[in-house]
Amino acid sequence: MHLVGLACVVTAAVVLPLTVASAGQVRDVSDVLLPGAPRHGDSKDPSAAPGRSPGLLGLGLATAARCGPQLSSPEGIEAQTCVLIQGADTWARTYYRNATGKALDAELSLMGPGGRTTRTRCDTGTDDEPATCETPREHSRGGADAYTAVAEFAEGGPRGALLLRSGSNSGGPDDA
Repeated sequence: MHLVGLACVVTAAVVLPLTVASAGQVRDVSDVLLPGAPRHGDSKDPSAAPGRSPGLLGLGLATAARCGPQLSSPEGIEAQTCVLIQGADTWARTYYRNATGKALDAELSLMGPGGRTTRTRCDTGTDDEPATCETPREHSRGGADAYTAVAEFAEGGPRGALLLRSGSNSGGPDDA
């Protein structure tokens, strides 16, 4: 009986990493979030339901995330924007913190193959708490590299100055 249990443990130890590796690009987005952004177990994290994997924000292991760099503006906006793919769905999400003390106009865009663009207005609030905004999910028409996400934060009103633009590009030398 002990031999069967040992064989199961060894098999799981070999098969699990191979299964995860075959899922494609998998990234634990808890490592790319803004410092202080909601994480599993945080009472402000709506995905912190029982049974969810810690640190994955409810995305699960089969979610690929392509995120740009964490950016901040002198005015007090911090943001990081990602393209997410899970199964047959693709969407954009931006993690942000608004420390300006005033509500801002914000928009998140997901640009995909064939000139398709999905835009969402984000409610930034004025409370200086980490928050997220995401576009509706759509049927994937390619991998994460076929999509780009951009979040723009501006002062309120029709003539509001652009305070920060955050994109899903990696910020590496190839993205110049």
